[in-house]
Amino acid sequence: MAAVSISLVVLLGAAVWLLHRYGGMKIWQGLICALFGFYLATTSLAPQIRATVTAIIRALTGQG
Repeated sequence: MAAVSISLVVLLGAAVWLLHRYGGMKIWQGLICALFGFYLATTSLAPQIRATVTAIIRALTGQG
């Protein structure tokens, strides 16, 4: 799971950079999204979100 988390962080980081560079996203908008993610990770929804993302990744990669 750690390899998936690191890869997902890199992928999402690249997406944010592309949105900033080519999509017109402002730095402050990216910071707000990042802060939202940090606070969301501390809520009771975090385990369900993690399980859902893991299930989607497993379905897309065919790992059952």
